[in-house]
Amino acid sequence: MAKVRCEWCIGQEIYEKYHDEEWGEPVYEDQLLYELLLLESFQAGLNWLTILKKREQFREAFDQFDYQKISKYTNEDVFRLLNNEKIIRHRGKIEASITNAKGFIKIQDEYNSFSKYIWKYVDKEPILNSFSKLNQVPSQTELSQNISEDLRKRGFKFLGPTTIYAFMQASGMVNDHLTYCFKHKKSV
Repeated sequence: MAKVRCEWCIGQEIYEKYHDEEWGEPVYEDQLLYELLLLESFQAGLNWLTILKKREQFREAFDQFDYQKISKYTNEDVFRLLNNEKIIRHRGKIEASITNAKGFIKIQDEYNSFSKYIWKYVDKEPILNSFSKLNQVPSQTELSQNISEDLRKRGFKFLGPTTIYAFMQASGMVNDHLTYCFKHKKSV
């Protein structure tokens, strides 16, 4: 019996695998949360499939998404990344990854983990939405606007409300699997 999936992922094996195994699954580990923040910030203005296809190259280029190392990147690292044809070469996004790593660490210091900070916005429980059509899923919400605003005040870059909502979906803070999808009511 074939799995019934959200329509946005159908037709691309890498998309279907991401949908089935990751998207909407709650992520509480800081390292994975930073990875998602970095990837989502690079996705801004692009197609998520583009990022997924380059994910391993990003992992290699950005020291396995080690935010401690990334927070110490220098101009030489920025230059190295700008010359890496395997990733998205956007100076602003590369510099934002460094700035955001520093902000990430400050939040960890304040809350003992980034996870505690970000999950407080949803009372530590994923929001389960019940959309039956793709066009019902919002690109941003009041909550994603609030989180984005707080992160911006903390110095984060390239994490506007739409990007934050995509991060919330990817990290499982919100479950936007369509009601007909086999992942919609999956208990975690």
